[in-house]
Amino acid sequence: MIHPSASVSPQAILGANVSIGAFTIVHENVHIGDNTVIDSFCEIGYPSPLAEGLPLVIGADSRIRSHSILYAGSTFGARFITGHRVTVREKTTAGLNFQLGTLSDIQGDCSIGDYVRFHSNVHIGKMSKVGNFVWIFPYVVLTNDPHPPSDVLLGCEIGDYAAVATMSVVLPGVKVGSGALVAAHSMVGRDVAPDTVAGGSPSKYICDTSKIKLKDGTDRPAYPWTSHFRRGYPADVVAGWDIPPSPRSESL
Repeated sequence: MIHPSASVSPQAILGANVSIGAFTIVHENVHIGDNTVIDSFCEIGYPSPLAEGLPLVIGADSRIRSHSILYAGSTFGARFITGHRVTVREKTTAGLNFQLGTLSDIQGDCSIGDYVRFHSNVHIGKMSKVGNFVWIFPYVVLTNDPHPPSDVLLGCEIGDYAAVATMSVVLPGVKVGSGALVAAHSMVGRDVAPDTVAGGSPSKYICDTSKIKLKDGTDRPAYPWTSHFRRGYPADVVAGWDIPPSPRSESL
């Protein structure tokens, strides 16, 4: 299961049925869960003093695609999936079934919830906080420096079930509320209330998400998206989406 050209530290801890591809490097202080597949030309547990001695932990049943670099000090839950050529820096914590698209990078010290989906070419600045079931689409940037360059870091916060559409920029310290939608090509410089749509540059309130209809001829509400979109989620998770949710708070 380990290619002859791979370099795996004897101090690394590998679970059962782990597969390591050609020319991949697995450093010491790495824990890889059962049934995980790591493709060729990856670097797993890249050493860094910013990790402060913490291990890289990859949950069971994960899939790391070629040319990905995962630094020491991060933790990923079960069924972590990457595209190709992703980079994740130190002290990132992600929950179950995090999917990170090709050419995306996470700059470290980030918190990411369960069942989060990042598409390709996404940049996540240090100190970002992303909730559960969040969608972040291609070329989105979460920033963190309010007056660059400086040593001040104000991470963005994205609430549960929110979606940030393609080529949007969320500015330092901004909070996008639960169930909110950031429209494509937006520059978000102020907080977005839960279950609302914000768009434009600079962004502004457009409408409540409940006003948006699916463009499939049914005239059904598009939001909350959990009412009609189930692909890729376990049956036990989507079963809970059929229960009417409690009223959401006005904060994250």
